[in-house]
Amino acid sequence: MTVVEERANVADAGSEAARRAMIDSQLRVSGINDPAILAAFLAVPREDFVPEARRPVAYADRAVALGAGEVLSPALTYGQMLTAALPTAADRVLVIGAPGGYLAALAKQLAATVTLVAATGDWANAGEHSLVLVDGAIEEMPAALADVIAADGRLITGLVERGVTRLALGRKVEGALALTVLAEADFAPLAAFAARPKWSF
Repeated sequence: MTVVEERANVADAGSEAARRAMIDSQLRVSGINDPAILAAFLAVPREDFVPEARRPVAYADRAVALGAGEVLSPALTYGQMLTAALPTAADRVLVIGAPGGYLAALAKQLAATVTLVAATGDWANAGEHSLVLVDGAIEEMPAALADVIAADGRLITGLVERGVTRLALGRKVEGALALTVLAEADFAPLAAFAARPKWSF
């Protein structure tokens, strides 16, 4: 074994240990216990989705600033989303958000197909999906969001309500999207879904 290979093995072992610690100290203690979801967190290296300089805090119990206004939410937020969504192998998943990559990678461990589109991208023409995950908080719900959710499909998103971000579950029934707020959660608001300014005189 070369020195480079040995260093890579040590780094891999350290990364897996960090993921296990995150699962035990952040997810399990907060009620995230589904074996498939925990296996997804163990399989996906969180540090691969942050800049090199931010890798030392990739597994901290908080959001990680990525630059350019983008934020990687805490692992617990993603655990709450996946627990509410309960993706299955039959699901076609659309992940909307910036950055979105980590959430999409977790979903790929659980669902049949996963498509990632930036919040500022052309997600409205992504076609229908049985599950839509929004990686961030929406202040104003766009009408087009219902169009990318299949009949009886579901939406998991953050909502901004009076300055507080909450986890919400949406279901599409008879063409309409009905939202249920589940709990407070640590989401970064998405500028692409911010409320339009309202003028008053």
